[in-house]
Amino acid sequence: MRAPVNDRRLLKGRGSLSNPAGRFDKTTCVAEDDGWEPVNDESFPSPDPRTEFFPDRTRNIIATNQSPDIPFDQSINPYKGCEHGCIYCYARPTHAYLDLSPGLDFETKIFFKTEPVKRLREAFETPGYQCRTLAIGTNTDPYQPGEKTHRVTRRLLETLLEYRHPVSITTKGKLVLRDLDLLGELAVHGLVSVAISITTLDTNLKARLEPRTASPAARLRMVRELAGAGIPVGVMMAPVIPFINDNEIEDIVAATADAGAVAVHYIMLRLPFEVKDLFAEWLAEHYPLKAEHVMNRLRDLHGGKLYRAGWGSRMRGRGPYAELVARRFKLARLRHGLEGSRPPALRTDLFRRSFEQRSLFRS
Repeated sequence: MRAPVNDRRLLKGRGSLSNPAGRFDKTTCVAEDDGWEPVNDESFPSPDPRTEFFPDRTRNIIATNQSPDIPFDQSINPYKGCEHGCIYCYARPTHAYLDLSPGLDFETKIFFKTEPVKRLREAFETPGYQCRTLAIGTNTDPYQPGEKTHRVTRRLLETLLEYRHPVSITTKGKLVLRDLDLLGELAVHGLVSVAISITTLDTNLKARLEPRTASPAARLRMVRELAGAGIPVGVMMAPVIPFINDNEIEDIVAATADAGAVAVHYIMLRLPFEVKDLFAEWLAEHYPLKAEHVMNRLRDLHGGKLYRAGWGSRMRGRGPYAELVARRFKLARLRHGLEGSRPPALRTDLFRRSFEQRSLFRS
């Protein structure tokens, strides 16, 4: 059973306003005042929203997919759950598989991969393994605050460099700059690209939408420093939210081009499973006058529903608004010389297994 959070003073720095049961939960817990003790008394505490970390002993560290509308077919997610607390995160529903809430649990109960080097070595040494770019950060952020302590992402990068294996990284965490040494060496061999997620340039909106992430100014500095170190870096405006941040499209493209990004792309807001209710709750709290307009426009994008997961349309939607956003991005990229630009293809021909490395060393 999961106790609800009733005191919103405890939610400072969190994206979700509640901790609803996941879609597989059969029981829930509701706090009631029985009149014997004050509800806010220490004898009846609300759940503490401090972050907790748990080991994730997954043996197969590489996940694969066959989705035709994403540019990778294998990935690693160093963490399950994400302390950044982005209210729109499409990964929130995955916590339901752990019998946890996609709400506050997703932001406060974080699972980290154990023995990442051992597991990655096992995967690479498997007979028949084919070297293809590994995407890191496609579900939850590999540079969320817990990475400073657990260093899962750093250890993965060290192993990828050892094996000369290509990797693409998506993040909004400024801790990525800690690993400039590894990223720079990977870049020398044509083995890495980085995408920085920039959703808004408005610090007030960022604080509500993505409470524990780097500031917009810090993310632009990340682009500059990565580009300055010779690391191919692009920007992803994800998500575009009607009437919330869509007015910033041109400004974000201009700012990121000026910072040295080689490409700018976007994804429309996606609301799978529990995310739709969490986002609607957030919207009603922070933008009550816009809430109905936002939700209606999202329905326009998905044929009357808040979300459809069909390949080819789930990332962009369909209809007049989707076409307008696509045209605005196209014109903005043209204006700044980014139309058609993308990070260079990463090399796969340098991949070497451990026995090949030993042979090279002996020679």
